[in-house]
Amino acid sequence: MLAAIDAMATVAVKDLQRARKFCQDTLGLNAVHTDQHFIRYRSGNAAILVYVSSFAGTNRATAVTWAVGDELENIVSALNAKGVEFEHYDLPQTVRKGDIHVSGKTRVAWLKDPDGNILSLVSG
Repeated sequence: MLAAIDAMATVAVKDLQRARKFCQDTLGLNAVHTDQHFIRYRSGNAAILVYVSSFAGTNRATAVTWAVGDELENIVSALNAKGVEFEHYDLPQTVRKGDIHVSGKTRVAWLKDPDGNILSLVSG
């Protein structure tokens, strides 16, 4: 029933203007629709809906993942240059090379938005 319909990541934030600055200035996303309570961004063929909620930042799991392929190191470096601090986790069968966690052929970097929502960048 839903297999052919695009899904949208949904991220709760406390301050929409602060989220806008992070999404646009730090992540480089472009808004496609804005309302006083939410902003919808286009990310490749997908969308991310950022909306105001008192529950912002309460999810302790990854909220959004970008599959960035071989650009992972370049993107991590660019975000570091913008002041983004990456999360470091102790995971089984995983080693960390700088801010990137490596497990076999998979490489992942995690960061948080200003509300504490966990975002990830994965090599593929």
